[in-house]
Amino acid sequence: MEIARLNQMVADDAAIRRRQRLQPVGGQGDKIFPPTYPGAVRGDPPQHVYEVRNIAGDMVWCVLVDSVQSQANRLEESLSKAVADGVSIPHIMVDLSAAGLTGVTRITSLEAPHRVYDAIFRDSNYKDEPFMASAIGKRLATASLADASALLEVSPAALIFGAWHSTGEGGGLGAKFPRCLTSEIIAVNVPVDAVIDERSNEVRPRNLGRRTGSRIDPLGILRRVEVYKAPDGNWATTADAAGKGAKRVRPSEINHGNIAPTIEPLGITCDYLEHTIVLSFAGLRRLRFGSEARTVAGRSLLAALGLLALVEQDARGYALRSRCDLVCEGRAPLELVHPDGSTDEVSLDREAARALYRAAYQDAARAGFDLSAEPLRLEPQEKLVEIIRRSQELALSGEGGDEGDATAKS
Repeated sequence: MEIARLNQMVADDAAIRRRQRLQPVGGQGDKIFPPTYPGAVRGDPPQHVYEVRNIAGDMVWCVLVDSVQSQANRLEESLSKAVADGVSIPHIMVDLSAAGLTGVTRITSLEAPHRVYDAIFRDSNYKDEPFMASAIGKRLATASLADASALLEVSPAALIFGAWHSTGEGGGLGAKFPRCLTSEIIAVNVPVDAVIDERSNEVRPRNLGRRTGSRIDPLGILRRVEVYKAPDGNWATTADAAGKGAKRVRPSEINHGNIAPTIEPLGITCDYLEHTIVLSFAGLRRLRFGSEARTVAGRSLLAALGLLALVEQDARGYALRSRCDLVCEGRAPLELVHPDGSTDEVSLDREAARALYRAAYQDAARAGFDLSAEPLRLEPQEKLVEIIRRSQELALSGEGGDEGDATAKS
């Protein structure tokens, strides 16, 4: 694909999409484990997300296997790998290497939950002043759909995957940029029992899959052995030795001994899975960048970046999580969707996608965008370093309280 063709597509067409069928790597019908979410009522066990969808005219039970937010994270991670391969994608980086923190050396806008508007960057400095008080920070704060040049120059991925300056002026009414690329994976025709929820009288699915768990302790420590655990995590076989406030617990509560077998209603089988990805040209046409020439070049750079993310993710495969590895059921083509709904196939491999992106990048630079192959480097403020250090100390002492708590990008 040539850059002139991409310019025309972005100007005239509706979108590029792909609907890729997938199967478990173990073969059709093999059990996979989608993500779990908290139950609707406090105390309910974790559950998968079920919904009825219209698939080729049939209403069938489907399960969410990878959400739009999770896919955005994976696509941005793929772009990070492309950066490591030498592809020039503007982004922000906070350099934490001098802080002496365990396992944390840098964070980029391709990783931060709220992208360029994340608190990580707000609590960092650019050239010895708070980032959002700097000239670049002020440009980001005042960016809008009418002129999104600041984001395109600093971190164009934020315009592809969406960004919101939620702490901006006007009580959270800061700059908002809807995502232009959506990607989602679902499992289709999942066997369930339909039951009536006594609380709501609604029909709800009951999972037919089961996940088992157990552990045999190679040391043979028995459940009836007396163990005492203190509030600080210290334990001993006598209360006095464990320390003040120690209480008797089972060996399993200090991670020793056998774990009795458990059975949970988790895991699914399905006819197939479907990965749907849409890059909206109509969404890109909401964005302007000053002059007409800059707007054309800017939109095409974003379109090329979205296509690059797609093929870079393809190259990495579908290892989504433990016991959720997928493979393609044949290779579905990209489709160019015209305004009347008709489609044409589009051919684009990894080499071609990188070449297209490089051409769009050069066109954008010629149009006057200030693009850099090097990241915009920030230094963390001392308070940011301290809160990370303190969190690590609490985690090591077992007092953090938030283990396993995570927030996906919006």
